[in-house]
Formats: sequence, structure tokens, C-alpha cells
Amino acid sequence: MAQSAREELGQSDAPVEDQVVEAFDRIVDEGAQRLHRSWREVLTTGLAGGLEVATGVVALLAVYTETRSHLLAGLAFSIGFVALMLAKSELFTEGFLVPVTAVVAGRASAAQLGKLWAGTLIANLVGGWLVMWLVVHALPELGTTAIESGRTFVEAPLDLQAVCLALLAGSFITLMTRMQHGADSEAGKLAASVAGGFLLAGLVLFHSILDSLILFGALHAGAPYGYGDWLEWFWYTTLLNVVGGLVVVTFLRLVRSKELIERERAAAGA
Repeated sequence: MAQSAREELGQSDAPVEDQVVEAFDRIVDEGAQRLHRSWREVLTTGLAGGLEVATGVVALLAVYTETRSHLLAGLAFSIGFVALMLAKSELFTEGFLVPVTAVVAGRASAAQLGKLWAGTLIANLVGGWLVMWLVVHALPELGTTAIESGRTFVEAPLDLQAVCLALLAGSFITLMTRMQHGADSEAGKLAASVAGGFLLAGLVLFHSILDSLILFGALHAGAPYGYGDWLEWFWYTTLLNVVGGLVVVTFLRLVRSKELIERERAAAGA
């Protein structure tokens, strides 16, 4: 079995701080475990992830309906990220830092990464679509709010502002993932979840899953726009979320952990 980067480095010649080594080991171990899941496991954890994020979307719509405050609604949405963290489910945009690090470290393949991304993305959308159907029919007033909120996305032109909103969304949620893995306590991980939810939803950034669920609620409620309008927004938002997560955050962490990655790759190939 491959030794961890911490074991390879040893105490005497460690070139980086102990906590960085420990966080790196946790990330690689978790990433390898997630990437070696079967299709059944990928789809079920992704479906559960869509269901759990939808709980945050329900809270967001309910609070915004009553307060008309995006910031308060963003805090309410963090319920979805807390549920996701505690249930150990999978969200597509949380699959950048951890799985990619495991692949770069030689603990899994690019094909496995593709399977995780594709399966999780599809399952998140299916799970969220189903929950939003229930929500709109149970709480029709939230459907009205979803239609109003959805216009922000489907009517947005693909301009510099839209690009930046999507890049920031991918960057912030990947930073949230990094914060959670760097935290030594459950309280720290919960704080990271709340911070991530506030930034994404409170600032109305363009997030492929969160905002798709709002749009699904709007479509279920009879919005004057359709699935084609959603797709026109979704394709570039998803792509830019990936770029933001990989380039702005993950790449920097990989550069920071260069020595650890080299030792992990050597151990994995031993």
C-alpha cells in the first residue's frame, strides 16, 4: 500500500508545515475513495446531494419571499451545504480540489474523474428537479419567487459580468471545500459551509447546480421561459465554474503541495 505523504516526508526533512501535510493526506485519501466508487455509488451519492442542496434552495426562496433580502436568503441557503457535509453526499462543484488532487497524486485516473464529474452532475440535477417539483406544488408561493429569481439567470447576457460571477462561484465553493478539509473540528467545517452558502447565494453568483434548482422550480411553476433558456445559461456557467475551481484555487494548492505530490506519486508507483 502506498505510504502517505506525511510518512514519506518524515519529521526531520519536512519542507512544509505539519498541518499542510495532514490536510494534503486527508484530501488525497478522500479523493481516492470517492474516485474508486462504482457507478451505482456515484449516482446515488449525487442524487442525495441534489436532494440536500434543494433543502437549501427551499430555505433561500422562503426567506427571500418574506424579507426580499438576498443576504438573509444566502444565510438560509447554507442549510443545504450543512446537510451536504453532514450526510457525506456529492455535489458536482465540490469535485474539483479533492478528486483532482488524488488524480495528480497518482491515486486514481482521469477516466475515474470524468465518471465522478459526469455522474454527479446528472444525478444532482435529477435529484434537485424532483425535489423542486414537490416544493412548487406544496408551496406555490415559492414558485412565484423562483420565477422572479430565475429571470436573473436566463435574462443575463454572456458578458464580462456573467463570466466573473460564474468564475467566482467555482472559486468560492472550491475554497469552501479547502476550508472544510483544513478545519480540525466539526464547528470549523460548519462555519466554512455557512460562509460558502452566504457567498454563493447571498451575492447571487452564478452556480450551476444551485441556480439550476431555482430555475427548475420556476419552470415547474409555469415560468414564461423554458428549458432551452436554462441550457443557454447552464452550459457556460458550468464550464466557468470548473475553470474557477480548478485554476483559481486547485492549481494554487497543487503548486503549494508540489513536494508532497511528487512523493505521493513515487509511493503510489512503488
